Amino acid sequence: MREYLLTLCITAAVTYLLTGPVRKFAIVAGAMPEIRARDVHREPTPRLGGIAMFFGLCAGLLVADHLTNLNEVFAKSNEPRALLSGAALIWLIGVLDDKFEIDALIKLGGQMIAAGVMVVQGLTILWLPVPGVGNVALTQWQGTLLTVALVVITINAVNFVDGLDGLAAGMVCIAAAAFFLYAYRIWYSYGIEAAAPGTLFAAILMGMCLGFLPHNMHPARIFMGDSGSMLIGLVLAAGAISITGQLDPDALNLYVGSEKAAVHATVPVYIPLLLPLTIIAVPAADLVLAIVRRTWRGQSPFAADRGHLHHRLLEIGHSHSRAVLIMYFWSALIAFGALAYSVNSASMWIVLGVVFLSAVGLILLLLPRFTPRVPVWAQRFVPPRYRPRRRAAEAAVAMESAEHQETQETARRAPVTAGVSGVNGATALGARSRFVDRD
Repeated sequence: MREYLLTLCITAAVTYLLTGPVRKFAIVAGAMPEIRARDVHREPTPRLGGIAMFFGLCAGLLVADHLTNLNEVFAKSNEPRALLSGAALIWLIGVLDDKFEIDALIKLGGQMIAAGVMVVQGLTILWLPVPGVGNVALTQWQGTLLTVALVVITINAVNFVDGLDGLAAGMVCIAAAAFFLYAYRIWYSYGIEAAAPGTLFAAILMGMCLGFLPHNMHPARIFMGDSGSMLIGLVLAAGAISITGQLDPDALNLYVGSEKAAVHATVPVYIPLLLPLTIIAVPAADLVLAIVRRTWRGQSPFAADRGHLHHRLLEIGHSHSRAVLIMYFWSALIAFGALAYSVNSASMWIVLGVVFLSAVGLILLLLPRFTPRVPVWAQRFVPPRYRPRRRAAEAAVAMESAEHQETQETARRAPVTAGVSGVNGATALGARSRFVDRD
């Protein structure tokens, strides 16, 4: 665990320290696009934050390669090299898009090529554990198509949700934390070395997001751009592929005892099928809704609009920061709920806890719709929108009147500076009077 935490901290530190210089470079390079109709920020903000995140990824892999225990991941598996190759390609495409705005179909082709590069180097899905059937071995073409589809879907889901300051980095960080705990449990508790690459990928991904978030929280000083969103989406997909398709469920030795006990015991086997989906549940739902919405309107599925989930939260009445926190809440609830269920699937308290937190999330989501009646004695302790409109309007008028009177009094008492054109003496050339007005 200490070596994973050291890798995480090094990755976060390198990403954090490089983001400032990268911001200056983005400004000089002109990677500051004009504000579009769908954007929620009001000032041009530089992109190319993915440059710092990519070098953080390289630093994390380099440090892990020199650690005693994590060095075995590079010696026994080619997956870290496959990840670095695919990440470099997708990062280069993202940098070009942040600068020159390349076509969406070209980006899609680049994403498929990056996924194919990882498949060629061994990072692919070999089999799937199917409930009631067992392990289903996949042919080479089936594994390749399934791997490419998972990578492309994950990349675009993360890219679609990157619409508010700190939203994509925070959601992916939460998902990576849940995935790290699951993978570390498989690696440490069951002693399965095949789970080590996925654990390492999740730790590095958390470091990349944590190092970038201080610069990207509202108001953001820099955006990650497509170079960052596509990069973290690819790393997230790589971890899911490593755990889901490379781990042999038979190595867990869970198929013992009665049939009922075996069903409960094999839950950790099937969770890898679900956990990658729960990690991207919110952005994937946003992706599906966006495609349906645009197709229904007769538009291209790649056409941009202001109908994403984060845009709808702002339209309901949430502030920028509250909308981001609500999206964080739902991501954490789904990811960690699945993680808790994989640890103890027979516990009813986990189900009740998830249901209760879901109800809390719905209340927070619809909070701007509620306008409860607040007693007179409690009105000073609640936000102005919960106070009666008449009292709030009277308070606003009184405040405006007081400010106006204070401004007039300050203007009367302000000293008059001599020797300035338009004020007094021989230099008064304008239409202003050289005498102070008297009421």
